[in-house]
Amino acid sequence: MPHLDQSLAFLEQLELPRTARIIDVGGGASTLVDDLLARGYERPTVLDLAAPALAAAQARLGAAANAVDWIAADITTAALPPATFDLWHDRAVFHFLTTAVARAAYVARLRHALRPGGAVILATFAADGPLKCSGLPVARYDAAAQRAALGAGFDRLADVHCLHHTPWGSTQAFQYGLFRFAG
Repeated sequence: MPHLDQSLAFLEQLELPRTARIIDVGGGASTLVDDLLARGYERPTVLDLAAPALAAAQARLGAAANAVDWIAADITTAALPPATFDLWHDRAVFHFLTTAVARAAYVARLRHALRPGGAVILATFAADGPLKCSGLPVARYDAAAQRAALGAGFDRLADVHCLHHTPWGSTQAFQYGLFRFAG
């Protein structure tokens, strides 16, 4: 299973303490949680709409899954604790939110749950990325569009345009942004 190299590079750049509260939005069966645990991060949170994806990750992790908080919920309506997370990670959820209402609800959850001074790693399809994913329409972003979508209070620390090679042999362009939340 592929690892999220760009996300991990941004994580290392942040130099967060191992006690940092990290949420992986749309983490599902992703290996980011494995990498967080292997690096010594305590009590990461994985949120995904699909309970079966969470179950697959739990099965893969075995007993280590007990060190993770698992949330099966829609991020646009999830009941998250206020000002809790030091890092909000999202690789490939935000670009599925194709309406202004859904994006506003997402950003409201982000602003509610992220601590002032916290960081955001946001990975979306790039402006030259696919128009659909898994048969669903997506929104595409360049660095400026990501920043505009988050709104005021988020300072861009870095951005990277990169190519993701899918298991079925195609290539997808992603836009990664690293932001600091002013609060």
